[in-house]
Amino acid sequence: MPPKTRRERKAEVAVSTTGGSTRATQSGPVSSSTVPAQQAPPVTLDYKKLNPKTTHYEFGGPIGAFLMITILPCVVILFAFGCDNIGYTPFHRLWAIASDLIAGRFEWEFLWSLVTSWKAVALLWYAGFVAQLATFSIAMPGDTVEGTRLRDGTRLSYKVNALSAVQTMTTMTLMSVRGQGLKLPLWVHANFAHIAVASVIFSFIVSIGVYVYSFFGKRLLSLGGNTGNHIYDFMIGRELNPRIGNFDLKFFTELRPGLVGWVVLNICMALKQYVDLGRVTNSMILVVLFQAWYVFDALWNETSVLTTMDITSDGFGFMLAFGNFCWVPMMYCLQARYLADFPHDLNIWHVCAVIILQCVGYRIFRGANSQKNTFRNNPENPSVKDLTYIQTKSGTRLITSGWWGMSRHINYFGDWLMALSWCLACGFDSIIPYFYSIYFLILLVHRQRRDDSKCKEKYGEDWDKYCEIVKYRIVPGVY
Repeated sequence: MPPKTRRERKAEVAVSTTGGSTRATQSGPVSSSTVPAQQAPPVTLDYKKLNPKTTHYEFGGPIGAFLMITILPCVVILFAFGCDNIGYTPFHRLWAIASDLIAGRFEWEFLWSLVTSWKAVALLWYAGFVAQLATFSIAMPGDTVEGTRLRDGTRLSYKVNALSAVQTMTTMTLMSVRGQGLKLPLWVHANFAHIAVASVIFSFIVSIGVYVYSFFGKRLLSLGGNTGNHIYDFMIGRELNPRIGNFDLKFFTELRPGLVGWVVLNICMALKQYVDLGRVTNSMILVVLFQAWYVFDALWNETSVLTTMDITSDGFGFMLAFGNFCWVPMMYCLQARYLADFPHDLNIWHVCAVIILQCVGYRIFRGANSQKNTFRNNPENPSVKDLTYIQTKSGTRLITSGWWGMSRHINYFGDWLMALSWCLACGFDSIIPYFYSIYFLILLVHRQRRDDSKCKEKYGEDWDKYCEIVKYRIVPGVY
């Protein structure tokens, strides 16, 4: 597919649709809007009507929200400290610690030493990384594009410059550390667990900040995060689009710190392997290359995230802040971490299998998303003009052929195949590197059900008719 021009990328965000994303995944109904532009919003807005009380809970309600807030950070810390060159046995180590605690074999002084041994400089390093990325995102020039129309009638403007911001930050970092050799990446590898704790702390700071901020002034809240229950609203996100001036916190968080941090950690792990072996194994090359390719694709198509459910309907709270500041970089680099600690080379057939699975997954993922974006913006384009669709009462079109005639979330299938290929590159000596593909499968199924529920609410009978034509949810012929 030829690179998109700035005009084409700008046009991608001119149409409103519901959707959702994790990492760079696009979702939502496969639709193209035909609704004409509305009149300018009134000068005085009734925020009581714009922000109705949320009566429907997701994710198990307040109890589920509490468990997510408490358990997920513990999982990150467990994998950070429970995986090293001795072995990738986080659950075994957890059981050993729990057994000792129950039996009273741990002294409080020893438990307290585990807390005080954390290196606070890791928080400084992590905060510096995010601050640099935010600074260059603000300072570097970029296309200004409009997001989808909000329910108050406005459209927010966004600066699209992820690639130039990352390129500048990379250049400045390399210039700053030249002469130090590989000291910095080796330090990152040695202190990964401490950095993981720092990312947990940072995500809580951001989450608390935006939650408190949402109570000051007149804010457009998310329809799903205004229950009045502090735990649930904190987790799901109360304000829809918190901003500091023109700097949109949710848009910045959605792709940049998590995905860029993921690649940075991968590179540090590869350099650690190089120092230990004097070379980089083919398995590490495949993992780092394919995951960097995935991240580059997401940043190159940055405007696509503006039509996803994360941006258009979800509030910005702990779920998105923790997911992008902590979970994505710290858990998604698991394959590179494993290969740094347990390096191995793949035989030619194994290499071919990984490459084929990656390419097939990417073809499905990018082909489906590109087809949807083209249909949204230019239904008469020769590549999509013969697609069949359902014209809904809301004014949008639901595609019933092409990629989107195979399943309602065919892009999820391609996304998961790529995730599986990265895990396969780690071999079969440990199940832990496969945690990502297992977790991601559960996440995509849950996201599909959540998205379909929102589409049912939006399209009503038209969605039922669409589901009768496109029967499969994610995997054609299977699910």
